[in-house]
Amino acid sequence: MSDITELSNFINGEWRPANCEHWIEDYSPANGAHIARIPCSSSEDIDAAVEAALDAADNWANLSIAERADWLDTIAGALEERAEEVAQLESLDTGKPISLARSVDAARSVANFRFFAEQGREFESEVFEMSDATNRVVYKPVGVAGLITPWNLPLYLLSWKVAPALLMGNTVVAKPSEMTPMTASLLAEVIEDVGLPRGVFNLVHGNGIDAGAPLTSHPDVNLISFTGGTTTGREVAKSASSGFKKLSLELGGKNATIIRADVDIENMIHGIVRASFLNQGQVCLCGSRILIHESIYDTFVEAFLNAVANMVVGDPADEGTELGALISAAHRDKVLSYIDLAEEEGGDILCGGGAPVGIPQAFENGYWVSPTVIDGLAPDSRCSTEEIFGPVVTLHPFSDDEEAIEIANMTDYGLAGSIWTADIEAGSAMAEQIDSGMIWVNCWLHRDLRVPFGGVKNSGVGREGGRWSLGFFSEAINICVKH
Repeated sequence: MSDITELSNFINGEWRPANCEHWIEDYSPANGAHIARIPCSSSEDIDAAVEAALDAADNWANLSIAERADWLDTIAGALEERAEEVAQLESLDTGKPISLARSVDAARSVANFRFFAEQGREFESEVFEMSDATNRVVYKPVGVAGLITPWNLPLYLLSWKVAPALLMGNTVVAKPSEMTPMTASLLAEVIEDVGLPRGVFNLVHGNGIDAGAPLTSHPDVNLISFTGGTTTGREVAKSASSGFKKLSLELGGKNATIIRADVDIENMIHGIVRASFLNQGQVCLCGSRILIHESIYDTFVEAFLNAVANMVVGDPADEGTELGALISAAHRDKVLSYIDLAEEEGGDILCGGGAPVGIPQAFENGYWVSPTVIDGLAPDSRCSTEEIFGPVVTLHPFSDDEEAIEIANMTDYGLAGSIWTADIEAGSAMAEQIDSGMIWVNCWLHRDLRVPFGGVKNSGVGREGGRWSLGFFSEAINICVKH
């Protein structure tokens, strides 16, 4: 891509540069090429976006939920027409394989709008009868919703927040990651093209300090939904707490993949590898700790390493590529530093550990790390308990279910996990004892959008998904009428 795309903020239905006219450069992870520049927005740009959202709030809130659901369907249809463009931009901007960008990012972004449109049409407020009165629950908009999204699944997670926020009558100020801005701008283009009323959706580019912090602390922003790292999440929580804003935080994870002795290795190994390395391990739900029953340890490790060795790492634009590049040079260096730490902690690097062999010369300036498997670490070591967020997994033996549960709970995180077993009842019983917001048995990332999504401990606050999203993005008001 020789041309450098210059993006703008989208405020009150207009495209604008940052008020200060400063810029942030965007680079392709696969080859390090300069691909875009975005506004380095500040509090003045946030103020303008919030003012636009406030001005649009009453008219948008006065629409019925069915009318707003129709708008979501309209957005979904227009977004679907540009699905291939979404996939191409997402692959370019994140370094992920084009096949993944098509099947997950582009498809799910459309599905999110359609799902919440249907949720709106099916939505029924509760009525509670007393012997002498009727209680009716009314769901009102919260107001201006500040939505902050990460770089790993840019449009996927932005649409996951925008759709229910709009459905429940809120107006939106969105700040995507400055490292992956391109599909957020495409969504704003779609919203402009379909004619959504001015100010209902506003997009402000920028970094966390100059744009994110003013958004979370703005006195006229009533709700913050944030997905990102736990360290940043703490700062978001502090900033939002002074204004008593509604807050949802989906943060980091250090998830366990538990392999019981009765597992069908041949049929389940593909799913276990996928859970380990999807999107180069840059998914908060990935299973970065694999706990294996000691009786099948050697057999499983051999099968796992064979499967990992056959993964295709390379050009994200190639249809056959399974793993692409990491998001940035800084993140690559962080991941590599953890691999060095693993060796210091006594770990044995069974495969990977650096840049993949055979990457074409065109990608030599990209941010690459081979899928890495580490054995021999204590389950309470730093590499086994701290979030790495890359293509790195550690292996740990266990003797019985109780020990597996103990190891699984041996971190400050509690987002997700998976259990692989022939005994579904035993797997389900184990799942109930793991301190985590989500557990899959014999599958991973098998998502029903109606269920609650979120973590415990340092993995977050609150739940989104289905009715949980509708509840979070609204205020439930009770009206009691005495007969």
